[in-house]
Amino acid sequence: MSDAHAAAGPRMATNAAPLRRVGGGANEEAARGEPAVGLVVTGIGTVGADGFDFRTALGRHGYKYLPTASQYFLAAAKRALAQAGPDALDAVGPEERGAAVGTNSAAVALHHTMDRTVTATGAGNLSPVTAPYFSINLFGSRLATEHDLKGFNLTFTSPRVAGLEALQNGRRALVTGRARWLLAGATEEALPEGEPGAETSEAGAVALVLEPEAAARSRGAAALGRVDVRSFFLPPRSAASAEGVERAAALLRDALDALGHRPDQPLAVTAVLDGSPVGEAVAAALEEKVLDERAPGGRTAAGKPERVLAGAGALEPVARVAAALGAPAGHVHAVVTAAAEGNAAVCLVIPGGVTPGSTAGAEAGGAEASSR
Repeated sequence: MSDAHAAAGPRMATNAAPLRRVGGGANEEAARGEPAVGLVVTGIGTVGADGFDFRTALGRHGYKYLPTASQYFLAAAKRALAQAGPDALDAVGPEERGAAVGTNSAAVALHHTMDRTVTATGAGNLSPVTAPYFSINLFGSRLATEHDLKGFNLTFTSPRVAGLEALQNGRRALVTGRARWLLAGATEEALPEGEPGAETSEAGAVALVLEPEAAARSRGAAALGRVDVRSFFLPPRSAASAEGVERAAALLRDALDALGHRPDQPLAVTAVLDGSPVGEAVAAALEEKVLDERAPGGRTAAGKPERVLAGAGALEPVARVAAALGAPAGHVHAVVTAAAEGNAAVCLVIPGGVTPGSTAGAEAGGAEASSR
């Protein structure tokens, strides 16, 4: 299923500079206007809320008044960049560096605080330091400023799939020549008490660095693996119908086919799902139809699908992608997620020790398909 089927497509805020090509030896290939292909992950950064101290993670000065979700993502990005190598940013010019972040809950607590201030004492008492973050697309602005990311800066907010959409659309921008280097991921702040989903809300961040494999190799960086994403939409009413499971199975098959995974190849699956009709339809489709077809007898690389109860946010699916990239026993892995609203996505993960050809050229076929 193509992304055009996402009738309620990605809710996105964008703050992007006009596309410009820059010169210089490090960016000579980009200056020729050639798209980035053979993309690999070279850095992974994860941050949890427990014990997090921005002073330790980022520095004592300049971060105090940033929203917590921004602090989380800056810290995750810092760790990802450290793993990618000291010259990770210097490999391309600022106009060729892009950022994409997904979130569902980053601004909720701040908005509650603003609402209480406005209703109690008036808008004049809003803090000038935090007031600009009323706009969700500013949560990644400090990241772009700090690391001179001038290619594009995208924010996605679709329920549960926002982080995977950040990977999907950021990656597509590289494949189509919009940029040549990407930092993408998800960040969440815990929901305020009493907010729907607060008891299962997420807090923390995950960031991934993606760049062309040739560029990574030329500077001696390790390729941690490859990722590619397809998103689609399963209407809740359709999911709850008698044909819901078959409909979900068809969408999953289309997504895996578009990602280049051959039906006869083994596949480990992690499904981050809730108990909604959409979540149950996707779970049943995976267990009863899709995986049986892709490995005769239901045999997969890691047994039955691992089902993870989804929380309120878009962080867990990206965290599972990061975990699959770092798994010691590498194998092709799919992270599947869906929201009660109907948004769904599949991320195919090929760890660094796995030959891409084992998925019938998931990178070559899937990447080019994503540019269309």
